Amino acid sequence: MAVTLHSTFIPVHDPEAALGFYRDALGLAVRNDVSAQGFRWVTVGAEGQDVDIVLFQPHGGRSQAEGDALLALVTQGSIQAAIFRADDLDATFERVRASGAEVLQEPVAQPWGARDCAFRDPSGNLVRIAQA
Repeated sequence: MAVTLHSTFIPVHDPEAALGFYRDALGLAVRNDVSAQGFRWVTVGAEGQDVDIVLFQPHGGRSQAEGDALLALVTQGSIQAAIFRADDLDATFERVRASGAEVLQEPVAQPWGARDCAFRDPSGNLVRIAQA
């Protein structure tokens, strides 16, 4: 019996700004874009990978208090969104940096063996990109 990852969720305060990062800078494809009751959920994913990343607004489907608490964590950068892999880390870093994303760490070899870099998405989520 195999268990695989199907989807994961990243909270964002502005879906359009999030698309500028995840679609335009990282190059993920938009798979679904749904609006309901004043909120928007956008699903993106990497070509050739069957994992959906749902960019969602914190207040959609939650109480006001729960949404406020989640939004506060997102805004202060307390949530790590994802770790991506890139075939060419340096070229990916330059493309994402050129998009205006906040750079937290330029590409560097880590003590645990990975070579990676780090950004904040427009909502404040920590996003790392490692060399594949």
